Amino acid sequence: MRTSRFRSSRLLVAAATVLSLAALTACGSSDNNDNSSDPNTVVVGSANFTESEIIANIYAEALRVNGFDVSTSFNIGSREAYIPALKDGSITLIPDYTGNLLQYLDPAATATSSADVLAALPAALGSELAITTPASAEDKDAVVVTKETADKWNLKTIADLAPHSAEVKFGAPAEFQERPVGLPGLKANYGLDISASNFVPIADGGGPATVKALASGDITAANIFTTSASIPANNFVVLEDPKNNFPAQNVVPVLRASASSDKLAAVLDAVSAKLTTEELLDLNVAVSGDAKTEPAAAAKAWISAQGLDKPVS
Repeated sequence: MRTSRFRSSRLLVAAATVLSLAALTACGSSDNNDNSSDPNTVVVGSANFTESEIIANIYAEALRVNGFDVSTSFNIGSREAYIPALKDGSITLIPDYTGNLLQYLDPAATATSSADVLAALPAALGSELAITTPASAEDKDAVVVTKETADKWNLKTIADLAPHSAEVKFGAPAEFQERPVGLPGLKANYGLDISASNFVPIADGGGPATVKALASGDITAANIFTTSASIPANNFVVLEDPKNNFPAQNVVPVLRASASSDKLAAVLDAVSAKLTTEELLDLNVAVSGDAKTEPAAAAKAWISAQGLDKPVS
């Protein structure tokens, strides 16, 4: 799943991490899973959060348009559940995020830039897993401020916030205070030095409580994710992270290596070529905002708007 090291609200690791096929087929919106060896038969999975389900629906719809026999198994859970499901053939592919996938597969990995993370992934994937081309879309940790704060201090990057360290109340999950890419990283990379008294622990991983605290002025800056619908809804500003303090989190299809084919890769690459951070943010707003569009409907509308409702040539 797309878990930052700080997104505790998405760390729903089950006590038992080995799923039987029967348990997996019972998940969420699952069609009739068929573990056929036919390369045109695929099972698309998703983790147990909305953005993953949106992207999984996009993959599923694009593959159907291109003649694949597609079934789905959504809301599987964390990587502890869906990586084994990929390996045992219960699912064929699932959307993931490059930085967190690398960290899961190789906890000693230190790569943070998009290029370095991508270069490190093949060795970490081993012989059982594969990826296709990542999208430019990223759902990654970010330092977020209100527009009023950005305008007042002329903020563009995290470094611009550093001279105001003494005035900044920073909201984030408690572990952000100690993790290398949290406050220690912000200090080392940008000189943003947040004192213990100015750190406000908020346990919802950039969710409603964090958003409310930032919008009300109870905190000055917050750790919120780049595709959160709360950013446009509140006119928040994401500060740039040119030194890649936060590891790259490009959306990437991860699949069972034995199921890989040129045809499958061509379809997934066509999706990735169109999926930007802005597009993903718009999709999240459509599903989680006032419109409350169902993920499948949002995905189908996006596929059509991007011209992917016709077979990839």
